[in-house]
Amino acid sequence: MANKILVETSARHVHLTREHVEILFGKGATLTHKKDLSQPGQFACEERVTVSGPKKDIPNVIILGPERPASQVEISFTDARTLGVTAPVKESGDVAGTPGVKLVGPCGEVELNEGVIIAKRHIHMTPEDAAALGVEDKQIVSVKVDSERTTIFGDTVVRVSPKFALAMHIDTDESNAACAFGTCYGEIVK
Repeated sequence: MANKILVETSARHVHLTREHVEILFGKGATLTHKKDLSQPGQFACEERVTVSGPKKDIPNVIILGPERPASQVEISFTDARTLGVTAPVKESGDVAGTPGVKLVGPCGEVELNEGVIIAKRHIHMTPEDAAALGVEDKQIVSVKVDSERTTIFGDTVVRVSPKFALAMHIDTDESNAACAFGTCYGEIVK
């Protein structure tokens, strides 16, 4: 495949503010780095929370660091049905008008009034990657993922920043549908 892009599955996770870290894990608590993620400066944490919806709870949900300006829960459509929320598909960080849930940690609880989304599938890339691939920031593209169930994902947003590393992110529902397991690659199709 020309212009191969690594396709990664982004499982359910939570981003927290400084204030919410302390409420959930105790005064002075900080997020504990467990392992680096593919995006520079991003990491999986040792800490976990229970995400509590109107219908059911999902325990042991991983937190991704570093801390953010607003707390946010990123889930799949399957998770949304489990929790009993109607989560919209939005870009990460765009939480206006979204439903909320309760987060439960070992030291406290946080009631989010908004912040639950299904992350819009996207490709992170540097300006150099964008130039080489002939795309620009916020452009919507389609990506063909070759696997046992070759799939073309439309409505994929390009996100360009010098702080990014080239990778496409899809959620677990999308990954399962496309058999995008292990090391998997896609290419932008026009």
